[in-house]
Amino acid sequence: MLLKFAIQDFLDDREFKNVSPTTMETYRILLKQFEEFCIENELVNVQDITQNTIKKYILHYQKKGNNAGTTNTKLQRIKAFFNYMVECEVIKESPAKKIQRAKEDVRIDVFTDYHIKQMLNYYRRIKQREKSFFAYRDYTIIVTLLSTGLRLSELCNLKWSDIDFQQQTLNVFGKNRRRETIPITERLVKELSAYKVYVEGHFKNRTISEYVFTNSLNKFLTPNAVQNIFKRLAKIMNFREVRLSSHTFRHTFCQRCIQSGMSVFAVQRMMRHSSVAVTERYAAMWGNDLKEQNDKYNPLNNLDI
Repeated sequence: MLLKFAIQDFLDDREFKNVSPTTMETYRILLKQFEEFCIENELVNVQDITQNTIKKYILHYQKKGNNAGTTNTKLQRIKAFFNYMVECEVIKESPAKKIQRAKEDVRIDVFTDYHIKQMLNYYRRIKQREKSFFAYRDYTIIVTLLSTGLRLSELCNLKWSDIDFQQQTLNVFGKNRRRETIPITERLVKELSAYKVYVEGHFKNRTISEYVFTNSLNKFLTPNAVQNIFKRLAKIMNFREVRLSSHTFRHTFCQRCIQSGMSVFAVQRMMRHSSVAVTERYAAMWGNDLKEQNDKYNPLNNLDI
């Protein structure tokens, strides 16, 4: 089977299975790149591709600057494609089956109390001085991310109807198109309630959007727009030791939950990880921060001797 048609068949299957638009775009870009590499090496049929072909492809782009994370993403997508080819009986065994993931340097950025206070104080000052829509919205975005660990897409898709102010819960339309309910704190309920009152006053001549976070025209706020918010904020804050992004807020939420003593299973539910194994990796990293934990909780600290 021609690789070109096989890839299109695979993409049609992913679309039929309703994978997220972001994942679909990743599949298209990476498999197109892989196809072009194979053609350059005079390989046009799926059956002609070997384990060595895939290794050469990976090595080629590693030399061009692909890090371990990017390499593993590419390998994951290629494995999914060839697994589908096996399912369709185009080939008997996946040539990517025995290729190991690249070893990644585990460094996950999280915000300290200092970072969080600097960001929130910046928006508080603008709120008091200018009363601008952007300051109120961006402040509430940060508070929401810190308090829930929402993914960027989940934040953008959050609707007022997803928030139960009485029961203090949030409906999240998350990964794999699953809708899940998580609890939220009383403080976040107050912050979101106050923001809703502000939004209703700001857009008083228009019907309030169904989405919690919108642009200045009261329209859906795209993930790209939120990323641009954080890019602008990053220039102002100039944090050198941490990347200012939505995912850093998510990691910070996870770290604080684990270090506060929340059980792994509770963290998994809050983070909506598909497997507890994912959560356990974070727990192993942050749950064993012995020096910090010892400095904070050592019984000698509270003894008058």
